[in-house]
Amino acid sequence: DLANTNWEDVNVCWDYHLLCLWVDLHKVTRDQAVKMIQSVMVEILFDVTQGMQITYQIKPDSSSSLSSLFKPLVLIDAEQVIHDADQVWEAWQSARVADRCPNRAPIIRQPKQLRIKTSPQAYQTMTKLLNGQYTLRDLAILMKRDTRAVTLSILPHLQSGLVELIEIPDLPAPVSLPPNETSVKTVPEQKPLIACVDDSPLICQSMEKILTSEGYRFVAINDALRAIATLLATKPELIFLDLVMPNANGYEICGQLRRLSFFRNTPIVILTGNDGIIDRVRAKMVGSSDFMSKPINPEEVLRVIIKHLKQVN
Repeated sequence: DLANTNWEDVNVCWDYHLLCLWVDLHKVTRDQAVKMIQSVMVEILFDVTQGMQITYQIKPDSSSSLSSLFKPLVLIDAEQVIHDADQVWEAWQSARVADRCPNRAPIIRQPKQLRIKTSPQAYQTMTKLLNGQYTLRDLAILMKRDTRAVTLSILPHLQSGLVELIEIPDLPAPVSLPPNETSVKTVPEQKPLIACVDDSPLICQSMEKILTSEGYRFVAINDALRAIATLLATKPELIFLDLVMPNANGYEICGQLRRLSFFRNTPIVILTGNDGIIDRVRAKMVGSSDFMSKPINPEEVLRVIIKHLKQVN
């Protein structure tokens, strides 16, 4: 199905592109596609919850944006997906298998001892399935069982060391880029992304005008309750954070950001109309990098950005 597809599209996100293609060709219904997407999202949120340390890789956009490559299949109910992922994680914890990663593949390490402890039929089945090529999630699909149930069924063998969970690489794309198109494309250098969290649209508009005129990329966040989620999604290199906002204040948001490993060293500059010593001390205590008074001064804004980005780099 991907053989005659635009190579750039496939290289960006082949699995989603294939799903869109199947819907167009009526190989799967839109409802089936939606369930697949939601299931993947639940798995991803589960993996993020289970992970002790999350690593990531930022890939630059290709010449065309993702929105132009793919049509949206569904509007995801984020709250429902988070609820579903939370339920799966609670079930995993209650079964006392929270330390077993479902993305790892079981492999038999002591076949002789396993043969003694299992029936001939069970041993034959296990040798076919527990070969280090199928993850626990893969096995659940093959066996048409819940991943947790599959994990519990082999847990005694994992605990005794007869079977071990190993990491295996992700499946490669079903097609490869043509040889003459595999060379790395030169990506123009982008200026850092700066975020401004402020409930005042006027402040955000002023910031945007100042920063974009100097070539910086900019993201405005007016809703304090969505600030952390938006910052995690956009990952700015520097954050301007209003001190006083409805529902949440800058101290709380700054403290929460500093507890996230990704933002531990990100410059956070507090914005306030009350430039008092108490506010400055409290801002430092929650981990702010700097303090700037309103109304904002364009020269001061640029000076602060240059100062802190140099320190980070």
